[in-house]
Amino acid sequence: MKTETFSYLAPLSNEQIAQQIQYFLNQGWIPGIEYTAQIDPTTAYWNWWKLPLFGAKTPGEALTEIEACKAAHPACFIRVTAYDNNRQGQVMGFVVHRPGGGE
Repeated sequence: MKTETFSYLAPLSNEQIAQQIQYFLNQGWIPGIEYTAQIDPTTAYWNWWKLPLFGAKTPGEALTEIEACKAAHPACFIRVTAYDNNRQGQVMGFVVHRPGGGE
């Protein structure tokens, strides 16, 4: 099933993910990492991997947490989200890991 921003593209490399996270940071957005065992249109609930990265200054901080989430939940979908504190909501999100090797 196709999900979220970039879902019709080939999987993003770590460098491309880092570029997107840098864009988040440049906009003043707060990156967050979420995971779920299955993507189902009837249930849109994702679990938080820790709290959003309020103090993140570099994409490397988020990439480290993405890798930790992958290690802890290899059979789950993992996505990165961006939150804008001015708009009080999520402004972007994309899947960075798909179970079964389709990252």
